[in-house]
Amino acid sequence: MDFSQYLPYAAAFIIAIPFLVLCRQFVYSYIALKEKELQLLSVKSGGENRLQAYERMTLFLERMKPANLVNKFDKNLKPHEFIFLTEKSISEEYDYNSSQQLYISKLSWQNITAAKNNIIQLAHKTYENLSSDSNLEEFKTVFLMNYVNGDDYVSQALENLRREYLILSK
Repeated sequence: MDFSQYLPYAAAFIIAIPFLVLCRQFVYSYIALKEKELQLLSVKSGGENRLQAYERMTLFLERMKPANLVNKFDKNLKPHEFIFLTEKSISEEYDYNSSQQLYISKLSWQNITAAKNNIIQLAHKTYENLSSDSNLEEFKTVFLMNYVNGDDYVSQALENLRREYLILSK
C-alpha cells in the first residue's frame, strides 16, 4: 500500500487543524461576549423599567390625592356624578398602570391598591353622610376635611414607594 499519494492531504489537514481550532475559539468567544452584552442591556433596561414603574405609580398616587381630585371635573356636577367620574378615572388609571406591579414589591402594590380603595370608599362615605340637598362645593369641602382628619394612606403609600426605591437603587 502506497500512502505517498495521501501525503499532501495529510499535510493540508495538519496545517488546517490549528486554524479550525482558532476559528472555533473565536466564534465561541464572540458568542460569549454577545451574551454578556445582552445581559447587561437587559439589566439596564430592567432598571429603566423599574424606575419608570416607580415614577408612574408616584404620579398615580399624586393624582389620587383628594386635593387634586376636587379640581379635576366641572363645577356644575352633582356630588354623585363627581363620585362616579372620580371612581371611573381612578379605576381606569389603576388598570392602565397594573402592569407596573411587575417592577415594584408586593407590599408597595398592596399599599397602592389599598390607597385607591380607601379614596373611593371615603368619597362614598362622604356622600352618604351629606344631606340630599348638598351641592358639589359642600361635598368637596367635607371630602377634603374627612381626608385631612383621617389616615393619610396616599402619603403613606408614597413614602413606602420612595423608601423602597431608595433601597433598591443603592
